[in-house]
Amino acid sequence: QVQLVESGGGLVQAGGSLRLSCAASGSTFSIVTMAWYRQAPGKQRELVAVINHIGIADYGDSVKGRFTISRDNAKNTVYLQMNSLKPEDTAVYYCNARNVRQLDYWGQGTQVTVSS
Repeated sequence: QVQLVESGGGLVQAGGSLRLSCAASGSTFSIVTMAWYRQAPGKQRELVAVINHIGIADYGDSVKGRFTISRDNAKNTVYLQMNSLKPEDTAVYYCNARNVRQLDYWGQGTQVTVSS
């Protein structure tokens, strides 16, 4: 089992920045990829960014060039630096961890609200 705890959400004005953190505990040795997803009201959950155990990252098209995902394996923590935030980035952001057996674990979510 893997437990994920997110932090860092909040309210920010358009053009501002936020950094989300997600700390993993439990069977962290089994984690292969960590990712951030988001879900806005009335929309499907979408991938924001993903990073594997050797630091290779990929991003959703809507956040490329604005968001950066990073991972500290020693601390079992993944970060999402969000810059140049837009109102359309408003959503609940969820941390995800996937293990070697392709099992997904999810955090409880953290609200990010960007005002115009």
